[in-house]
Amino acid sequence: MARKKKKPPLPELSPGNGVIDTHCHLDMLSGEKELGTIICSANGAGVKQIITVGIDLQSSQKAVQYAEQYPGVYATIGVHPHNVASITDPYLEQLIKLAEHPKVVAYGEIGLDFVKMYAPKETQLEQYEKQVRLAKDLGLPLVIHDREAHDDIIHILKKFSPFPAGGVMHCFSGDLQYAEEVLALGFYISIPGVVTFNKAYELQKVAQHIPLASLLIETDAPFLAPVPMRGRKNKPDYLLYTAQKIAELQGMSLDEVARITTANAVKLFLDSKNN
Repeated sequence: MARKKKKPPLPELSPGNGVIDTHCHLDMLSGEKELGTIICSANGAGVKQIITVGIDLQSSQKAVQYAEQYPGVYATIGVHPHNVASITDPYLEQLIKLAEHPKVVAYGEIGLDFVKMYAPKETQLEQYEKQVRLAKDLGLPLVIHDREAHDDIIHILKKFSPFPAGGVMHCFSGDLQYAEEVLALGFYISIPGVVTFNKAYELQKVAQHIPLASLLIETDAPFLAPVPMRGRKNKPDYLLYTAQKIAELQGMSLDEVARITTANAVKLFLDSKNN
């Protein structure tokens, strides 16, 4: 019988240091019974806060539930481009009500996905614009999903800029030139575990050259597990592998990357929400 491979050791932070997983889907990770264990494991590894992300009304409600249940968990609300065909005015009214919760820290994940096209392009564009406007009216930071839709994503953001509450380009997939356009809007760029992949040359270049003051890190768990966990279900504690890769690219220590990205995440999401 084949022997089960041992889990490679996680990179270690200095005592007292920590990181924030700025984009995670806790509702997709496991059943309710295992969730506490997953969060506890992450906390033990130094992932002190987790932002769990809504992609429709149901998952947004779940995100708020988990934020209420676990002290280090915060929530976002919104409708992913895959799900925008279901949006109605009463649907949005329920999201607006959820936005009043003190642990809701952003609006999203919203945006455009021209790869899978689960919703028609025109519907995506219409609802993306509507939700960008709504997020701005609510005074919440934006969390943007962008797959092969760079021009339309930026065009609509420019149309409604400036964004006093800021925003982030989640799971960044563009090149340095696109990164500069995003940064010009005052947004952060969030780097996922993809940066650890051998052929992720463009993303590694972005992670190496963008200003550290504009950098966030995320798992997007349960998706996109980093090397050496690639192919497995991603978890919040695997964020340390991503942070370590960025440290290598930047020529700095893991603790420095943790300190800077945590400060950035606190500034964007938590400064007005700590409770």
